[in-house]
Formats: sequence, C-alpha cells, structure tokens
Amino acid sequence: MSKKKAVVSLGHNALGYTTMEQWDAVKVTAKALADLVEADYQLTITHSNGPQISMIHKAMTELRRLYIDYTPAPMCVCSAMSQGYVGYDIQNSLKAELLSRGISKTVSTILTQVTVDPYDEAFYEPTKLIGRYMSSDDAEIEVKKGNYVQEEPGKGFRRIIAAPKPIDIVEIEAIRTLADAGQIVIACGGGGIPVIEQKHALRGASAVIEKDAIAGKLAADLNADQLIILTSVPNVYSNFGKEDQKSISSLTVSEAQKMIDGGEFGEGTMLPKIEAAISYLTVNKTGSVLITSLDSVADALKGKAGTVITA
Repeated sequence: MSKKKAVVSLGHNALGYTTMEQWDAVKVTAKALADLVEADYQLTITHSNGPQISMIHKAMTELRRLYIDYTPAPMCVCSAMSQGYVGYDIQNSLKAELLSRGISKTVSTILTQVTVDPYDEAFYEPTKLIGRYMSSDDAEIEVKKGNYVQEEPGKGFRRIIAAPKPIDIVEIEAIRTLADAGQIVIACGGGGIPVIEQKHALRGASAVIEKDAIAGKLAADLNADQLIILTSVPNVYSNFGKEDQKSISSLTVSEAQKMIDGGEFGEGTMLPKIEAAISYLTVNKTGSVLITSLDSVADALKGKAGTVITA
C-alpha cells in the first residue's frame, strides 16, 4: 500500500514567538508530525514565520541604527533567514523524535522562492504589520523611503507590507524529487521568499506571502492526497466565539464558500485556511483537507477531532 502524501501547514503555536520558545515548541510539534509518519503519511511541511521574520527585521534595523557601516536587511533576506533557522529547528527535532521511535528518515529544508506579480493589488494596499514600534520621526523616515507605516494608538508606528498572491514555487521540482524519494521535506517556510521575475533573474520583493495560501498551492502542485492545516483550534466552528458556537466535522467546498460569503471566518484567522482548502480542492478534486490543532492530531486521525473538507 502506497503512503498517503500530505502537505502539513504549521501555525504560530507550533513554533512559539521567540528563539527560546521555538526550541521548546518544535519538540511538541515533532511528536505530532511523527504521529503522522507512523500513520504512514509521506510529509512535506510548510510553516508560518510572522514572529520570526519580525524579530529578524527588527534586529537588522537596530543593528543599522547602532553601527552605521551595516545596512538593514531587505525583507526578502529576512524571509530567507527565517526559513533557514526555523527549518533547522524543525528538521532536527523531528529527526530526533523519529529516531526515538526507531524510524530513520531524512528530513531536509529547502530554501524556497515564490514568484509574485509586481502589479498585484496587494502592493498598493499593504496589510501585514512587521518589525518594531517606531516613533513618529522614524515613521516619517520610512515613508520618505517609499515604505508604508501604520499607527497603533498608544504604541507607536509599525511598518506595513504587502501580501501578494503566490504564482509559482521556483524550487518545486527539487521539492517533488525529494518527496518522491520518500524524504520528509520542509519547504515554502513563511510563505516562501517572494521574488519578481526580471528577464532571467529573480529579484526579492518587499513583501510576505500568506502561509496558508502557499500551503494550498504546494499541496496542489505536488498532487498531495491531503492538506493538513494545524492551527490553534481542534475544529472549524460556525458562530465562532459566540454563545451558540458549534464545531463542524465536515464541509464541502460549496458549503465552505457559503460560510465565507456569510462572513463566518475571521480575515486573520480561519478565512485564509478555508480559502487555501478551496484553492487546493479546486485543483485536486479527489483530495481532502484536515483542519485541526496540533494536540488533536492523534484524535483527528481516528475521526474524533478536526474538520474535513472535500470537493
């Protein structure tokens, strides 16, 4: 019996918000991923990087403030840095957890670039907050550089950047080759490094890509049997956060779209996950999507937790 190919998308709670938190968090995450491997899944893993890229961006910006000879790192470089160190922690923790269970498998991280459209509307209406809080004077300097800023009352100003839609995963063939060879692959971390094609070259874009959007595309490109989105809640809910909140065990694409149209899902929480599910299932109509929490994976595999979405 062939293994079930799955793309697993890890949210913020799988990684923590600081370097020290991440060391502890990935040990717990590795157990959930190892449960999937033991259940005969062939995994390709992607992950969020919001806190991590913010930390790197802030550190590089502050370094420039202290030492004039240094230059601030462009957002694309910060993304690459976050992919490297998050992937490093995940692959080492997962490798150790698998070995403790008597499973020897190669786990590797691929630094992944994702092309975006330079004319994507997101570049004209940025939405993603990034980096440190700034004074009004520092914010004015950023504006003069051509960057966008947004004020948070009582806290200061923060830079705000675009979140364009992904077009193509540049390293998809390398990812596919390793996955087909039975290796566990970590790729498209933080949505991938956003790049713009210019003739024969790729130029980094000052943007970030929505992690859930790239998870849906990665699953579609790999023709995965399942997209597994691990988040902070064990199920998708209707009327989430209200007294009549109700967990949902299964949805079809049309039912999910009706819930989107009805404003059921938060823009920064569940909505991107449902949109990623629809995107993937539009391409692979025989696949399925499982949305659940990290600590509910074992129950979800038994049908006791999670929301399953099908075409």
